[in-house]
Amino acid sequence: METIALGLDGFTLNDLERIARHKAAVNLTRGSEERIDRAWELVTRWVDEERTVYGVTTGFGALSDVAISKKDTRKLQYNILKSHAVGVGRPLAPEVVRAIMALRIKDFARGNAGVRRETVAALMRVLNAGVIPLVPEKGSVGASGDLVPLAHVGLVLIGEGEAYVDSNLVPGRAALDVCGLEPLRLGAGEGLALINGTQVMTAIGGLAVYDAVRLARHTDIAAAMSLEVLMGSKTEFDARIHRMRPHPGQAVAAENMDRLTRASEIISSHRDCKRVQDAYTLRCSPQVHGASRDAIAYARTVVETEMNASTGNPLIHPQSGDFLLGGNFHGQPVAMAMDFMCMAVAELANISERRIERLVNPKLSGLPAFLVKDGGLNSGFMIAQYVAAALVSENKVMSHPAVVDSIPTSANKEDHVSMGTISARKSREVVQNAENVIAIELLCAAQALDLFTNMQPGIGTKAAYTEIRKVVPHLADDRILSADVQRITELIRSGAILDAVEEAIGAVQ
Repeated sequence: METIALGLDGFTLNDLERIARHKAAVNLTRGSEERIDRAWELVTRWVDEERTVYGVTTGFGALSDVAISKKDTRKLQYNILKSHAVGVGRPLAPEVVRAIMALRIKDFARGNAGVRRETVAALMRVLNAGVIPLVPEKGSVGASGDLVPLAHVGLVLIGEGEAYVDSNLVPGRAALDVCGLEPLRLGAGEGLALINGTQVMTAIGGLAVYDAVRLARHTDIAAAMSLEVLMGSKTEFDARIHRMRPHPGQAVAAENMDRLTRASEIISSHRDCKRVQDAYTLRCSPQVHGASRDAIAYARTVVETEMNASTGNPLIHPQSGDFLLGGNFHGQPVAMAMDFMCMAVAELANISERRIERLVNPKLSGLPAFLVKDGGLNSGFMIAQYVAAALVSENKVMSHPAVVDSIPTSANKEDHVSMGTISARKSREVVQNAENVIAIELLCAAQALDLFTNMQPGIGTKAAYTEIRKVVPHLADDRILSADVQRITELIRSGAILDAVEEAIGAVQ
């Protein structure tokens, strides 16, 4: 089993994906263990001195002015986990919960949270054992950290709550037995440390960004295939155009599509035709795809910064022997990035759906209606376009930013919140919808390529077509297309189409 060491910095989105989806294990670097120990020594001293430390010797939020006696510091930490575990809705997916635990451990590894090494070790043991705490997806306002969902993770460590063991839901105490653990006896400040951070929105958003990066590359492939069968021009991919407007994503998209269609006999066959310019969905595809790529890249930068940050409160500063009260738990950076990415990925689907319409509409394509013989008897890809339209419309609704809607909490002590976890959840849904839209475009473009029996497509588009045809045959007569869409969506998620294309033409950026 692969093991990924978590330390001060250097944690990447690829690392997170391997832990979340491929069950890589985690451990701590030696430097992290030392930092954790130094911070805990400070917390212990402050409790002994009965020093006023937020969340350690005081209540929380609007109750921060309430002093907690030394004898009640442990009870305070248990109470915060129980009182904050008010999540509702469907459980988060196992891959998301694994990502949450990994990010919580990574935050602790920085040595600013003020927890014991034993507590971090217990959380690592749960993660590495494949135990998945049940975490309802709704309830976080994305400000004082992802308090509610993180409380459900923390419950399992004290033998409360519920968790999945081999897909079976069991009480938290039984889940600890599987891990060979006794329920944790939380020390001062540890309950607060377990829940005060942005790890839920960052986990959901991080996996969505990972998928969006992959999807953007597949969108270039789909667009290149559509351009070929719609008798589009390669002029729009000329590098000179994109040097005159040097947005990085635009140049990358144009270069990808240029290489995908290289040596295309289909495009060469109409070089001297009378059409002056292609429709925007073809001609402007590098500009639209590129803008989305740049937005996704921004979201990736924000998420990877957050993955390597300390997001609790208070923050222990061992170098000075002090603690700092601040607002690193506020999810505004992630919230804004996720809302931006919602729009970016929605636009990839939006332009794709318009290309699908051109493919199935004989007045726009010059191809058989809905890409099937015996139209009327067969409906072909007619309803596939409906589905794409429905998904695109749903994405438009979800592209309304969550971050602009703040509702004060905790008796107005927490009077501005980010709603960042809602932003991240929306992003995840938009990406999944867009994957299905791009899958439908790939299906339609492959169906159209079947009609060009006497001419070869580009080197890259042919490789994509061949991979598609390994799992979905040509549509000669109507059949249930839902399974076809699912198969192509799975090819996108597995990277099989991308692998085949890159083997033919080199890296698709």
